[in-house]
Amino acid sequence: MDNLIRILAVDDHEMIVLGYKYTLEGTDFDDFKVVVNTAPSYLKGKAEIESSAKRIPYDIILLDISMFPENAKEERSGQDLGLLAKEISPSSKIVFLSSFSDSYRINNILKTVNPDGYMVKSEVDERTLQDMVKTVLFKPPYYTAAALQAIRRKMANEDQIDERDKKILYQLSIGTKTKDISSIVAAASTTVENRKRHLKVIFGVENGNDFALIEEARKRGFI
Repeated sequence: MDNLIRILAVDDHEMIVLGYKYTLEGTDFDDFKVVVNTAPSYLKGKAEIESSAKRIPYDIILLDISMFPENAKEERSGQDLGLLAKEISPSSKIVFLSSFSDSYRINNILKTVNPDGYMVKSEVDERTLQDMVKTVLFKPPYYTAAALQAIRRKMANEDQIDERDKKILYQLSIGTKTKDISSIVAAASTTVENRKRHLKVIFGVENGNDFALIEEARKRGFI
């Protein structure tokens, strides 16, 4: 391994990526030195990943998940950049740093992108950043405590409900009405209601409302 480790940090909050930069570049790693380049938007991150892949690929790419402008015509996210990097810069280690700590989001990222790490932003500090770099370079993956907890909850409950049930739970958790959920999951409204009743039985809240179902599903790591 080269003694210089090149890291790209992509987040549409510029102060956040500058924080990563100053923290990591100021760290005294034993066997290598770190240099961090920053990209404060989706488009700049995409351009930098594409450009570096043709020259010297980054050793580590740090990505936020939500970083597309409100007036964007297409929904673009760190997940898209992660998939792009996996395709054109396969030697780069991909790590997500996001405020999302719910099991649904984290496990969806793990399933679609298969990154080398996931850090919940509320748990990011100087120590976890340092540990992340050392771990993903030599023995990935790296997860902060909340991310690991979400993964373990998902594994423990994996066989109890199917993918459609998980989508229904997630849509309920973000306030989607049942009539709208039916089109999202390609099922009749009566089917959605039946599945909700079945899920309440599984989770032991058969006499509860949708809020009780959501809370129990969250405790068990499904959302």
